[in-house]
Amino acid sequence: MEWNLLKETIYGIWPMLTIFLVVIISMRITTIKVNHEKFVFYREFLNLIFVIYALLLFQLLTNAELNTTSGFNLVPFTEILRYKIGTQGFYWNVIGNILIFVPFGYFVSGYVKASKVSHILWISCITSATVEFVQYFIGRSFDVDDILLNVVGAIIGFLIYIGFTAIKKHLPRFFRSDTFYNILCVLLCIIALVYYLRIMGISLV
Repeated sequence: MEWNLLKETIYGIWPMLTIFLVVIISMRITTIKVNHEKFVFYREFLNLIFVIYALLLFQLLTNAELNTTSGFNLVPFTEILRYKIGTQGFYWNVIGNILIFVPFGYFVSGYVKASKVSHILWISCITSATVEFVQYFIGRSFDVDDILLNVVGAIIGFLIYIGFTAIKKHLPRFFRSDTFYNILCVLLCIIALVYYLRIMGISLV
């Protein structure tokens, strides 16, 4: 269900996303050329992925059509404990709120070079609280439990970043090189592009 929602979200915003990506990519290429910056494909690719993720996150969290409840909950664990483990509501409202912020924790940790959980904790708290605040004024609900779950997701993302960084230091030299990550990201870029063109209704076959 979550995967179908993601596909529907991408389908719903692909016109805006296409224009936005063209502007961002052209500006970045020009900036690199004018300022004679070193171009590292995988870093630029990951930065672009974060931009796409942020846009999708905005669309998902502010989509009024997905609203099922409204109100204001400031009592921790009230909503979390309302769902039985294994039910659709549990996966959607508990697990979903955690998973949706895992990429946030990973990307932000990489951007700020976080080494302590406190580095990501306050950023995720402010971001999630802002999202909940905005949701309340667009007909959805403000729920402190959503903030707690989002922060847990961000911390998991931070731990993945720390774990990946530690593992990377012990890999053979080639697997730590820019060349390896450039090749890997080129392959991912091709797969993502083919999938995106399919959403736009363009078939390469």
